Amino acid sequence: MRIALVSDAWFPQVNGVVRTLSRVREEVLALGHEVQVISPDLFRTVPCPTYPEIRLAVLPGRQLRARLNAFRPEAIHIATEGPLGWAARGYCLKKRLPFTTSYHTRFPEYISARLPVPTSWGYALMRHFHGASSGIMVATAGLQHELEERGFGTVRLWSRGVDTDLFRPRNDPALDLPRPVYLYVGRVAVEKNIEAFLKLELPVGTKVVVGDGPMRADLERRYPSVVFTGVKHGEELARHYASADVFVFPSKTDTFGVVLLEAAATGLPIAAFPVPGPLDVVDGHGIGVLDEELSYAIERALAIPPERCRTHALKFSWKACAEQFMENLQPFGSEKFAVA
Repeated sequence: MRIALVSDAWFPQVNGVVRTLSRVREEVLALGHEVQVISPDLFRTVPCPTYPEIRLAVLPGRQLRARLNAFRPEAIHIATEGPLGWAARGYCLKKRLPFTTSYHTRFPEYISARLPVPTSWGYALMRHFHGASSGIMVATAGLQHELEERGFGTVRLWSRGVDTDLFRPRNDPALDLPRPVYLYVGRVAVEKNIEAFLKLELPVGTKVVVGDGPMRADLERRYPSVVFTGVKHGEELARHYASADVFVFPSKTDTFGVVLLEAAATGLPIAAFPVPGPLDVVDGHGIGVLDEELSYAIERALAIPPERCRTHALKFSWKACAEQFMENLQPFGSEKFAVA
């Protein structure tokens, strides 16, 4: 089957959405299907306001139509709600083609963290965007229930995976620092609530931040005792996980948090707030502690055996994630695809 994957998030961006989509693409190709990714690098772009590291396609409609017409897909998945997502949505509606979407990011909270815009406005826009979809894919049952409560229809589960060969307990840590080492991996941006972690007065040890983003320079200046490493990939990233004793996840807006599985696969217990994402991935599995007092969660999590975390992570695979993605698609067949 020919599958068109439309996403405003793609390389060189570094985040959980890109990691998920790229790994699922690899697995779907391995299953024998053809996948064309339509992403910002194929278009003229401008920096995203307040987040210049993210590039947004400028007026992509005509070029996107040409690419889809040439590819003649048999299923279309729209992964994001950016300019490419809206253009692909309009294309599908005009040609009366079914399509699926996914809800990776709490966009209403993301906007409200930067601008004086009520989250209710954001959710109204998201309902409009996803309302025409044949199915909205979400990572957890908790988010599925929440979106259904907010009036979103046809919400389908699409779990995540982790490379347990890469992310594993190691004897070659990247950092040798005073312990315990408290690790955060992810974007250094306001919606990640990272300062809730950095401002904690922990008795001993070292805080480490792996990642980059618009807040990094300011946070480095204000928290000089914190080790900021920048973005890491592959083996180097895995060795940074192996340098830590506990993984701290302060975000209250993530829909899943692929980094939670990466940390668990490395044997790291997790400390987080009791919010969707951690509640689905961590709660009830004995691999972390969720509490409104993050320092309390960190202290308790340090006592969790690494083996328990690793065992739980082994239940997740990218192959199973890709197979679930394929089951959720809405194929329409080449006979229904008429070139405009």
